[in-house]
Amino acid sequence: MKLKVLSLIALLAGAATGAQAEGQLKIGTEGAYPPWSMADANGAVTGFDADVGNMLCTKLAMECVFVVQAFDGLIPALQAKQFDIIISGMSITADRKKEINFSTGYAELANKVVVAKDSDLAGITEIPALLAALDGHSVGVQAGTTHAHFMEKLAPTATLKSYATLDEMQIDLANGRVDAGFADVSALQSFLDKPEGAGFQFVDVNIISTFDATLGEGVGVGIRQDDTDLKAKIDTALCELIADGSIKASSEKWFKMDISRPCQ
Repeated sequence: MKLKVLSLIALLAGAATGAQAEGQLKIGTEGAYPPWSMADANGAVTGFDADVGNMLCTKLAMECVFVVQAFDGLIPALQAKQFDIIISGMSITADRKKEINFSTGYAELANKVVVAKDSDLAGITEIPALLAALDGHSVGVQAGTTHAHFMEKLAPTATLKSYATLDEMQIDLANGRVDAGFADVSALQSFLDKPEGAGFQFVDVNIISTFDATLGEGVGVGIRQDDTDLKAKIDTALCELIADGSIKASSEKWFKMDISRPCQ
């Protein structure tokens, strides 16, 4: 990611750390993980998670203020009260729940490995065979993600290369400095749709969260553990947005598929 990039909005809001500002909901997001969260040069945040955040703010009758932060710094920044919640394609995992609380899950997407079309990995169709075949290969992942934890645990003989942003990983993939990339299907599809992705393809294996606990329990809103009232309000609002099809409609706009998760 553009390391520790702060949007203009974030700079204006940054001084108001601590208690939640009256009438505002400050949302931490990566801003460099399309189509979940993208920040432009002026600090404007768009994407699926921006839609979710804006819909939540409407439900809660609050003003959204997005704060752009490196993904691996989101949880520490939330704990330091630099913003009120995290909405950034963050999977709900047991390790993360030791540090923060989460809303009900609102989305879930399959994960994929992408390789060069002439790779010896390209024709594999089963997860165990793929994990075994990664032995000796270099695999690019974004640092601090469930994808990194999954590969660390289940492909320990692969050479794991961690990147601050998905863009950086894709540059190395395109230039042959890494053999494979692992991320959610939407993020990697955006790479395949670019000219530099023309020589690459998905390995025909869908890796979903039920395969291993490292991949979490769907994507949720990150909330401080002591913000129980805010969690209750967000859970109620998310369940309403899932029930009325709003999250489904936004996911179909950004992902061309329904990735909404039934309210638990």
